[in-house]
Amino acid sequence: MHRGKGMKFVGDSRIPATRTSRIPRDYSEYPGKTEAFWPNFLLKEWLVGAVFLIGYLILTVAHPSPLERQADPTDTGYIPLPDWYFLFLYQLLKYEFASGPYNVIGAIIVPGLAFGALMLAPFMDKGPERRPFKRPLPTGFMLLAIAGIMFLTWESVANHDWEAAKAQGEIREEAQFDTTAEGYTLYEASSCIQCHGNAFEGGLGPSLATTAYTAEEIADIAVHGIGTMPPDQWKGSDEDLQKLATFIDELSPE
Repeated sequence: MHRGKGMKFVGDSRIPATRTSRIPRDYSEYPGKTEAFWPNFLLKEWLVGAVFLIGYLILTVAHPSPLERQADPTDTGYIPLPDWYFLFLYQLLKYEFASGPYNVIGAIIVPGLAFGALMLAPFMDKGPERRPFKRPLPTGFMLLAIAGIMFLTWESVANHDWEAAKAQGEIREEAQFDTTAEGYTLYEASSCIQCHGNAFEGGLGPSLATTAYTAEEIADIAVHGIGTMPPDQWKGSDEDLQKLATFIDELSPE
């Protein structure tokens, strides 16, 4: 039993009185080498965060996000592309074992197992070690996950047709036209609308709003085709084809 300042302390010989290295010391024991969290340290954190925030704002002004044309539900040929941080999941859905009838595997099961393992990591690895080489299983799983994400992202970028993606989403001029006109009725009833859009803005095919072809050339293309457009696309009469070609030739951009 030891006497203190008006207090009595009882010691137990089974409990060591020495301080262990795992118990952090108070910052006041290191004068000149550390500082209080509030306001000194937190203020520096805010200043550094503000610098990075201003940098990101400057980048967004200098290089704004590219916009695409208005979404068109009738354009079945449009292929959406996710943002870069989801490209690895997008690439996963392209493989045979994760697409088609096995779409549930690629969309739910594989991502669910991966992210579920991250949530369970604190419960599976309870050791006190902090050095990676002393924790082989968590370190190995994390390196495997990073390698898989990087590989799938690279494959998605390397195998994607970026020129076609840019062309299908670019903002195009829309034409002024009368939806009650006979020419537009013929256009809706034909297969042209599937590739050229309901406003002649284009999709799989080029825009018809600013076409340089004459009515006679448009009628000839509808029958004989051109480039990647196959022939025999028009199934109606020659008289209706001439009305449609004339209507397209008279389109004017807004």
